[in-house]
Amino acid sequence: MSRLPLALAIALLLGACAQQPTPAPAPERTAQAAPVSADTRFTQLGKDWLDGILKASPVSATQFGDHHNDSELDDFGAAARARSLAFSQATLAALDHIDRSALSRENQVDYAILHNQLQSDIWSAQTLQEWTWNPLIYTGIAGNALFSLMARDFAPLPQRLRAATARMEKLPALYAQMRTNLDPARVPKIHAETASRQLKGVLAIADDQIIAHASELSGEERQRLDAAIAGLRKAIDENQKWIDSELVPKAKGDFRIGATLYDQKLAFSLNSPLSRQEIRQRAEQALSDTRAQMYEIARRVLKGKRKAPALPEHPNEKQQQAAIQAALDLAYADHPARDQVVATAQTELAKATDFVRNHDLVTMPDAPVEVITMPEFARGVALAYCDSPGPLDKGLATFYAVSPIPDDWTKAQVESFLREYNTRSIAELTVHEAMPGHFLQLWHSNRYPSVLRAVLGSGTFIEGWAVYAEQLMVDQGFLDHDPLFDLVHLKWNLRVIANALLDQGVQVDGMTREQAMQLMTIKTFQQEREAAAKWVRAQLTAAQLPTYFVGWQEHLDLRREAERRWGKDFTQRRYNDAVLSFGSPPVRYVRELMFDLPIQ
Repeated sequence: MSRLPLALAIALLLGACAQQPTPAPAPERTAQAAPVSADTRFTQLGKDWLDGILKASPVSATQFGDHHNDSELDDFGAAARARSLAFSQATLAALDHIDRSALSRENQVDYAILHNQLQSDIWSAQTLQEWTWNPLIYTGIAGNALFSLMARDFAPLPQRLRAATARMEKLPALYAQMRTNLDPARVPKIHAETASRQLKGVLAIADDQIIAHASELSGEERQRLDAAIAGLRKAIDENQKWIDSELVPKAKGDFRIGATLYDQKLAFSLNSPLSRQEIRQRAEQALSDTRAQMYEIARRVLKGKRKAPALPEHPNEKQQQAAIQAALDLAYADHPARDQVVATAQTELAKATDFVRNHDLVTMPDAPVEVITMPEFARGVALAYCDSPGPLDKGLATFYAVSPIPDDWTKAQVESFLREYNTRSIAELTVHEAMPGHFLQLWHSNRYPSVLRAVLGSGTFIEGWAVYAEQLMVDQGFLDHDPLFDLVHLKWNLRVIANALLDQGVQVDGMTREQAMQLMTIKTFQQEREAAAKWVRAQLTAAQLPTYFVGWQEHLDLRREAERRWGKDFTQRRYNDAVLSFGSPPVRYVRELMFDLPIQ
């Protein structure tokens, strides 16, 4: 997965710092001035909005690459939330006064994306109100407040340490707002328990990345740093006690948001014409088709092997299940040691990079990517993620973060995990997160000249590209057409399909843990540890898991259309570079831009 685009993170936060600009409809003309074009008005409005949200969320701004407020922290107080809502409403009103049809094609796309984002922000503020029931907002901001300063060398270390000092001084106030804002009766227990596990991850950043470099400061600055760390330890201990003694025991909220909220959130998240019902229908068909493909591979790799299960040409469901499982067991046998998961990801990254370059599949990035151990504050939602620098931070490293195996897992749990993340699966994961998946795609996206579009990156486009990249590598023969890798790849497709079914099943249809585990461990062949973690993720998030499936399907549809339109002029390099040249808008806008169609 990719870390949330800035605008989507702010939609969750809806905090604000002081004095945001309030956009107003610009006049078409004045008595003394020439008419102002629609493009000029839209460009200024977009700049005002961007300035406003960067001030509203200094932590997200740091991640984005804007470092004007690196010493500040997001404000979750009532007055700040009210200002942020008013800002979104005023911007939407000003946007509605601009004639979209008079804009350039590129600005028509950005207009549509911004309009969707503003509606989503207002809905989040007025209806979803996550600041009242989701403690992970606060733990995430606290962790990223320090990690985003210390992880990348965007400025000299003493400058970043001074900013970290200022943020640590403000973190006790953030935790106080957390205790004030959260209503335990609305907080789901799973969210409270996850926040409890994440909270002290902030101290790991202080210990590992700040204290380790404290000698870079001296005199009063060093004393201030030491005092800030001491204050942070006290504040975290206080908050930990509150979470464990008050929030967790009293957390009574329902993690299921229900059909009405889910459909509204899904529409904003996907920005796609596909409805929840259409997604389910396509996913169920894809599930059946993919299992049939896996069975054909299983028949080939198991043929002639001792103790192979029955392999009839037309199997029943039980025979299909047994054959696919037996073939997957062959792949599971090749897995890294418990302490070698991150090292294996590094090896597979080198292989994937060489393959993409040697096959000339796409323009290659000229910036580095580093495989890192996932920070403790970010663990508990996904095994891995891609953390790219913001488009304003040029030439800095992308982080492909991989979570280590927890120390308290039993031998059986570790074995389950390593069967799921066998060597071939880590190769597939690396394709998704890094090359030619998220790392490559977001590098291309950050080169697009519209900063507004970079901020408004579509999760569906981004996740869909990463899944498409997995299929691209298989189609091109990555790992020498290894049939077991192809089988593992199809299993990962099943995971994507299951994500879409799981998300709406859990959030809308009342799917139980038993039903979810059956979908994941039986129908889509996931190991118990992976399925258990995904069950947690399906409770903690809504409308994010379907982005993989929907985006993947849209990317496949787009490539098929390009093949038809371009005929003999179609090449994989031409297509990939074209798709990636427009930033990260929803796929439907890429189609319209690429084929010179009206912007709907």
